[in-house]
Amino acid sequence: MSDGSELLNGDREEIHWPSLVAAISAISAVGIAIGLGLPLLSIILEKRGISSTLIGLNSAMAGIAAMAAAPVTTKIAHKLGVVPTMLWAVLLSAISAVGFYYATQFWMWFPLRIVFHGATTTLFILSEFWINAAAPSRKRGLVMGIYATMLAVGFASGPLIFSAIGSDGLLPFAVGAIAILAAAIPIYIARFESPALDEKPEMHFFRYIFLVPTATVAVFVFGAVEAGGLSLFPIYATRTGFTETQAALLLTVMGIGNMVFQIPLGLLSDRMKDRRLLLSVLAFIGLCGSLALPLLTDHWQLMAVVLLFWGGCVSGLYTIGLSHLGSRLTGADLAAANAAFIFCYAVGTVAGPQAIGAAIDLTGNDGFAWAIAGFFALYVVLSIGRLLFSRKHT
Repeated sequence: MSDGSELLNGDREEIHWPSLVAAISAISAVGIAIGLGLPLLSIILEKRGISSTLIGLNSAMAGIAAMAAAPVTTKIAHKLGVVPTMLWAVLLSAISAVGFYYATQFWMWFPLRIVFHGATTTLFILSEFWINAAAPSRKRGLVMGIYATMLAVGFASGPLIFSAIGSDGLLPFAVGAIAILAAAIPIYIARFESPALDEKPEMHFFRYIFLVPTATVAVFVFGAVEAGGLSLFPIYATRTGFTETQAALLLTVMGIGNMVFQIPLGLLSDRMKDRRLLLSVLAFIGLCGSLALPLLTDHWQLMAVVLLFWGGCVSGLYTIGLSHLGSRLTGADLAAANAAFIFCYAVGTVAGPQAIGAAIDLTGNDGFAWAIAGFFALYVVLSIGRLLFSRKHT
């Protein structure tokens, strides 16, 4: 394994394709497995007669596992190496994916969820660290845009695969496991390209959450809006008078915006001196789009157009936030900050559905829009404040 210096010096201007392919393969596999697994597991549990409350509790293990794995991933990678840790994570996630099929007792699904999502979180963190370390400074936004686009494609592919093969038998579990295992090939091929973690992070894990708050709060908002929005939007849309088909199409349009805007946004960020300004603009557009939702309930086509751009802006917080993180830190600090980045995303995925669901219960259907607007408003205030008043770290 290399000493990582070449990958971390930030001076190379050529994209290092073996590293890019390895990291993208890992994240695409994770996207496919999670995109396939979430609906698959929920439907199987429902067929078994498990209550919605218990299904929700079991699903919540994903966020808890991610929050538990994030603080220890960098330590494990420092001890074992980046590539060995990723290969072990691939193996554990593939075994646990198949394990759901053989686990006949419901209680068994709780430790399986923890292992599966803990391992995929490790792949998330280390693939982001790898790609951030390998990205040329002047093309970082482009590289992150490619990375985020392929992640979105992976997430979108999962439900498509599920719709094609269904939930019966071993096949869907085997397909998910094979998708994950396939990622091991490019990771192993690029093993000598991976950045080394020869030093331990300088600070305690939780200090990294506040070291680059413009990035970590961006991904918190992204996680909250993505998880809460995607899970509760069908309820919001049908209550406002749209059919289930129209609601599903609106979600699809949002997903298309997620995929098509990440590379252009990445390219735009590469031309900007300070990516925080772009993050502020994206959050402001997200805020305006959220506030506009209640006004568009009688105009399906207009809502679709708004959601196309809105979906791109929401995901742009992740892409540009990750680019901003990589532009500020290197080495072990970057790895630890990437772990903090994913930790904040996990917290968002737990907090978002709870806050948005509570807002709907308290204030009616429009509470969906108001709660999402609240998350964006929080970020607009923070990001503008950082732009105006920060002096050292961002």
